[in-house]
Amino acid sequence: MPEYSSRSTDELARQILQVVALIPYGKVASYGQIAKLAGLPKHARLVGYVLKHLDAKAEIPWHRVINSQGKISLGKLDDQGENIQRVKLLAEGVMVIGDKINLKQYQWNNS
Repeated sequence: MPEYSSRSTDELARQILQVVALIPYGKVASYGQIAKLAGLPKHARLVGYVLKHLDAKAEIPWHRVINSQGKISLGKLDDQGENIQRVKLLAEGVMVIGDKINLKQYQWNNS
């Protein structure tokens, strides 16, 4: 992992995961939005890194984090070959068309 500051990477990961845990059911947030809210502006890639390495059993709603264009990750597939993130979002009522989500409709407005 790249060096971000004198703070430990565990502390940075904890900051990021605390923000991800706040995303409401049925809403999404971008990697950049999470980084900014965690006090780490311009570190969207670090958010992706932390979520990619999250324990599979973690209760953190990682699936609610998408890119700034509204696209989901295409990486994690379930046993049926379905995109896990897509399946989880659809279960929450978030409409996923292709690999995209309408940010105007579903983005978490944390103000």
